[in-house]
Amino acid sequence: MRFGYSEACLDHDTGDRHPENPDRLRAIREGLKRKHGVEYVEADPASRAAIDAVHESGYVDEVVDFCESGGGNWDPDTVASGGTWDAARAAAGQAQWAAEEALADAGAPGRDTPFALGRPPGHHAVYDDAMGFCFVNNAAVAAQSALDDAGADRVAIFDWDVHHGNGTQDIFYDRGDVLYASIHEDGLYPGTGDETEVGEGAGEGTTLNVPLPAGAGDADFLLAIDDLLDPVLDRFDPDLLIVSAGFDAHRHDPISRMRVSSEGYALMADRVRTIAEEIDAGLGFVLEGGYGLDTLSEGVAMVHETFDGRPPIDPDKDPEEKSVPIVAELRERFDLD
Repeated sequence: MRFGYSEACLDHDTGDRHPENPDRLRAIREGLKRKHGVEYVEADPASRAAIDAVHESGYVDEVVDFCESGGGNWDPDTVASGGTWDAARAAAGQAQWAAEEALADAGAPGRDTPFALGRPPGHHAVYDDAMGFCFVNNAAVAAQSALDDAGADRVAIFDWDVHHGNGTQDIFYDRGDVLYASIHEDGLYPGTGDETEVGEGAGEGTTLNVPLPAGAGDADFLLAIDDLLDPVLDRFDPDLLIVSAGFDAHRHDPISRMRVSSEGYALMADRVRTIAEEIDAGLGFVLEGGYGLDTLSEGVAMVHETFDGRPPIDPDKDPEEKSVPIVAELRERFDLD
């Protein structure tokens, strides 16, 4: 894979004890040292106009001023430093690069598939506020830029982070040109992402939330991808598929109760690659969460190895009993039966 990376993202200083810290990127880079076919690209930072296209300008002014004054606690979880604004612009620019590269190779994701390794993450940043470690919604910036500047007519964002991406949903909830789909742990922060949240107005039917119960693992995520995401994307027919790739649903991640294995991320990557090929869409990845350094680096490496030619191993376990009716109900809600 080709990885978007910038040293500027290490300058977002959240303190020694914060789970979202620069060691996350260092661990990923260290893990990828042992893999073949890894290439790094430093993209241009996102422009202010690109960020304003998905965020309220007054809010962005507040973030810039907050960082220029040295930062601090925006809220109890979300921390900024003097380097945060430049890091956020770099992360958003990498996401834009991933979208542009994906569109250039639409329908043929392979060894050059782009993966933006930026921080701070983005999927909790709503239109007019920061939260959940996020200041700029990187995937949203990438999606909007693809629509505005790269010739895309429709963009889909698939979020497999264990937390619901309330910010991405918020930004595109009433839009018909961006589909947001999330598989996440039910009841976890930020408490959004109910299956009844399906979009409104022009965006009705372009939001798909699959809240799975705690303890769900590889087979549950694959069930949701095969029975829900695949047909929904086929019907939406996007030009670009962006994966908001968090790795905190891993069974050993310190802040979730899900049971996805490292192999599970290879399986999910393989599934979305197949879907992108079938619908002739570009495919790019944007880093979100993942807070166990070993499991984060291993998860990213598994995705890379999948695109480098390693066949993933199918799970030896069936979906949890609680997951099956959730998927069945959503198939009915989206008229997929």
